[in-house]
Amino acid sequence: MSSHEDDALAQAAVTALTGQLALAPKPGLPDPRDLGACVTRRDHCMLRWSAKSLAPGLAAMAAAARRTGEPTPGLRTELGAIGRCTEHSVGLAGGGHRGALWALGLLVAAAALDPRAGARDVAATAKRIAAHTDKRAPRRPSRGSSVSAKYGAAGARGEARAGFPHVRRALDALINSRLAGATEEQARLDALLTVMSTLQDTELLYTAGPLGLRQVQAGARGVLEAGGTATKEGAQALSSLDTELHTRAWSPRGSAGLLAGALFLDSIPVMIHAA
Repeated sequence: MSSHEDDALAQAAVTALTGQLALAPKPGLPDPRDLGACVTRRDHCMLRWSAKSLAPGLAAMAAAARRTGEPTPGLRTELGAIGRCTEHSVGLAGGGHRGALWALGLLVAAAALDPRAGARDVAATAKRIAAHTDKRAPRRPSRGSSVSAKYGAAGARGEARAGFPHVRRALDALINSRLAGATEEQARLDALLTVMSTLQDTELLYTAGPLGLRQVQAGARGVLEAGGTATKEGAQALSSLDTELHTRAWSPRGSAGLLAGALFLDSIPVMIHAA
């Protein structure tokens, strides 16, 4: 693998993230409709711009994995250092995407370790990387880790150490919706709702508490049980859920980052074929 392949992996991850941002309607999450609203226009524009600023850091993570060759503790520490520098760069570009950077960084590094691996093997390798402790990480607790400790939620770290089960579920939902005749946007929204239906999203726990989280999960399941976003009933349920979450200012941001991870894994077979 060369720097060209490192850049290709990073660009695939950024494309997955911007693809997630382009979906609409996303319940409680920024989407292109925000461009028509003066209050939130800047937020969504900045998210799209700052997503592109992840590329150098993600390419550096891929290069680090390629040099190391194994999912070692040393690689985990190096990825953490690169990630913190990338967070700073993203902050200068407008901020956001912290959860997506964590997921995509591990998945990009795992893909770089074995360029011919399939999506599920990449997730398994990412699990092996995440199992190690970043000994140089700041000791101060983050909001996510504090919420995880308070409510017993797995959080971003637990999701990675379990091999990204929600990313894999989203990937299955994406494939199944396509096979059922959904459009690409509908299939991606179904994948997002699949994550929302079961994820213990620490952002939701922080803003809405356990009852609010369960309400959001039930709403997402309601859309899927109505047949998904490709059906009239599912689309109506999605619209109702979208209105409710925006009204309450509840944002399932953890689900959005994991959807980006699924879209990245979805691109891997194409990258392998093109290599």
